[in-house]
Amino acid sequence: MMTAEDRAAFRAWVRAHHPDVGGDPAEFAAGLRRMRAAAARSRGRAPVEVVRIGRGPLARLTRWRERRRRARRLL
Repeated sequence: MMTAEDRAAFRAWVRAHHPDVGGDPAEFAAGLRRMRAAAARSRGRAPVEVVRIGRGPLARLTRWRERRRRARRLL
């Protein structure tokens, strides 16, 4: 996960190297690829939680009953 300092440094780099302000487009694209690769590596370390939802008739009936027992929403 990126820290606030990492994000600030990246934003400063983008402001300095963006093609709209005279930066090299190839260098800018390479920097973006490096940033996205680093972000993908950091996301891969996060724990993944899988939640299974029953799809059969009994599960549907149970969910329907739970919804009926909830308090009504006020508009």
